[in-house]
Amino acid sequence: MSRSTKEEALETRSRILDAAENVFHAHGVTRTSLADVATAANVTRGAIYWHFKNKGDLFNAMCERAHLPLEAMVLESADHPDREPLDQLRAGILFAINDIVHNPQTRRVFEVIFHKCELVDIDDPIRVRQHEGFNDCMHNIERLLILACAQGQLPATLDTHLATVSLHAMLEGLINNWLFSPQSFDLGRQSGRLLDACFAMLRCAESLRTT
Repeated sequence: MSRSTKEEALETRSRILDAAENVFHAHGVTRTSLADVATAANVTRGAIYWHFKNKGDLFNAMCERAHLPLEAMVLESADHPDREPLDQLRAGILFAINDIVHNPQTRRVFEVIFHKCELVDIDDPIRVRQHEGFNDCMHNIERLLILACAQGQLPATLDTHLATVSLHAMLEGLINNWLFSPQSFDLGRQSGRLLDACFAMLRCAESLRTT
């Protein structure tokens, strides 16, 4: 394939993904067909099938362009192994939130994921992908909490699994609520204080101890 042909293929793929974002956002994932995406992208259905196996594959590629919120956190925290565990976790979470607040494309994708995506079939590749991202994030949070306990940043008796459930729920809830009603609170300015309050709970809450 010549250089110009490769560039044209990449441009077409990008245009399809842009169209998918917009159509999914406007009509929801379930109600959108590949024919709808093809029309919005001004390409044929064959062009879509050249780049993507099905709608699930197209959805996955869209998510990979703008990482799922907690996947972004995982990647950011992994890039700074020299930081103390809680600092890694805090920086990663704030990185993900900042991207949602200030990057219109990222925000649009997350609005699709949280509010325009009906997950009914347990074997649907869209549901499977989201489940994998959820599990990866839970694993990374607990890994960092275990390290934080070992290094004295958190109590040695912290129930790290329960703490992970609590922190993950808080983070997803913040993102979900802000996307639903951005005027209700300033996520960009207040996320650091909210996160620090959650860390304080992990340090102090007796109900989160193993003994």
